Amino acid sequence: MMRFACSELVIDRIDPLVQPGTAPSAHLHQIVGGNSFNTTMVPVELDPPTASTCTTCTFSEDFSNYWTANLYYRAKNGTFKRVEQFANGGLVQRGGITVYYIPPYDKVSNVTAFKPGFRMLTGDPMLRSGENQAPGICHRCYAGKDFEPFGGAPCIDTKYDTVQLPPKPCPGGIRSTIYFPTCWDGKNLDSPDHKAHMAYPNPSFERGGACPESHPVHMPQVMYEIMWDTAPFNGDLWTEGAAINGGQPFVYSMGDASGHGQHGDYLFGWKGDALQRGLDNRCDNHECKGILERQSDEDAMKCAIGQKVPEEVNGWLTALPGDVPVQ
Repeated sequence: MMRFACSELVIDRIDPLVQPGTAPSAHLHQIVGGNSFNTTMVPVELDPPTASTCTTCTFSEDFSNYWTANLYYRAKNGTFKRVEQFANGGLVQRGGITVYYIPPYDKVSNVTAFKPGFRMLTGDPMLRSGENQAPGICHRCYAGKDFEPFGGAPCIDTKYDTVQLPPKPCPGGIRSTIYFPTCWDGKNLDSPDHKAHMAYPNPSFERGGACPESHPVHMPQVMYEIMWDTAPFNGDLWTEGAAINGGQPFVYSMGDASGHGQHGDYLFGWKGDALQRGLDNRCDNHECKGILERQSDEDAMKCAIGQKVPEEVNGWLTALPGDVPVQ
């Protein structure tokens, strides 16, 4: 599989997928990828590989944008502190997300790379229970910095993963995993809800599931992993915060203290046929020598843009950015 780091591009209250042209958007996001990211991102009209001058991702031909909610700690006195991200195993990055593109596990079948202008969304930021939650969104609680328990595939091994935020301290951090659907209708680069043009296979991608007739085109599985550094909030801070929050002290930036509202946005922006080359050649982990161009970790971490909605997102805050209420 292709597995690589995408460092933080910006933490900002804009969302060109759900609320294009709106600044500020409803809640705060962390964004990674190409530096052409803006409040509108007009499909096709804006070509990320042409408009971007750098990317925070390992592969320098990837100017896609990937974004998710931020995680905050809520203290006993009601103030909030952003939970930072740490580098995933074997990667070097500044905050951000680990991105995967996973071809079929049989190592024979090929998949179709996304097309220019393609975008999609999975998850629902308004959810506060497990009912109607998208498959493939979960959290794993680590006991230490050695990524234990390593466990099985994310979101499948219920012994280690929970759809809600973990109800216990996680000294080694919390890994949030987001799987996107892998079946495309073959026609639409987007849909009004940013979901209807895609579908999940049955039983699942990992088990070689079949795509429905309405969405016959097999796409690679896009997966995000976000590594939340919860270690600074263990001990008394965890206990005191859990007491005020009714079980655990963390809350997503859309005011979600359950974890069910975790979601991910994707906007394709690979240059030319680069992604198809990487998939066809079964690029392994973060190395793909001779197939894809790889920039240095240092160059990837240098790429950044300023906030479109200037506001403080770090330090101890009296409210979540945007004064979003906790639910």
